[in-house]
Amino acid sequence: MGNKVDTFTEEQLEDYQDCTFFTRKEILRVYKKFRSIGEDRLSKTYEATSVTVPVDNIENLAELKENPFRRRICQVFSNDGSGNQTFEEFLDMLSVFNEQATRDIKVFYAFKIYDFDNDNSIGVEDLCKGVNLLSHEELSPEEVTQVCDKAIEESDLDGDGALSFIEFQHVILRSPEFFSTFHIRI
Repeated sequence: MGNKVDTFTEEQLEDYQDCTFFTRKEILRVYKKFRSIGEDRLSKTYEATSVTVPVDNIENLAELKENPFRRRICQVFSNDGSGNQTFEEFLDMLSVFNEQATRDIKVFYAFKIYDFDNDNSIGVEDLCKGVNLLSHEELSPEEVTQVCDKAIEESDLDGDGALSFIEFQHVILRSPEFFSTFHIRI
C-alpha cells in the first residue's frame, strides 16, 4: 500500500481522522508537509509527532507565506503561544483552515486570531494590530484609529468598546468573503 507510514498506527490515523476535517490521505499529506518543514529537526529515528518545528519554518510554507496574519495564526495553534508547533498542533491548524471545517469552528478561531491580547474580546488595540497587518502598515496612525473606531461603532452592540465573540460572529456571518478566504488547500 503506497500510503503506509510507519510513524502512525492504524489507531492514531483513526484518531486523527476523528479529531480533524481530514481524510486519511490528507493526514498523510499533512505529515509529509510537516516533515519537509522540520527536516532539520526530524530524522528517520525520531518520532515526528514529538518534535516541535520553529514558527519561522511554518511561516515559510507557501500556504502561509503571503498571509499577513501568519505569525498570529501559528501562535494561536501552538499550545504555548510561541508559534512553534508539534505535528498535532500543525494538523489542528491546517484542519481548521480545511474547506470541510465547520463555519462555527472557523469563526471561533478567527476570533482567537484577532484577539491579540487574549482577553476574550476584540478591542480597539486588537483591531489596530489587525488593520496594520492587513494594510502592511501603510496607513497613518490616524487612519488606522479611524477605521478601528468605525468598526467598533458599527459592531459593538452592547456599547462596551470591544467586540465579544457573539458580536464578532454576528459581523463575520454577514461577510460572504470570509468563508471563501479562510482556508488553506493541502
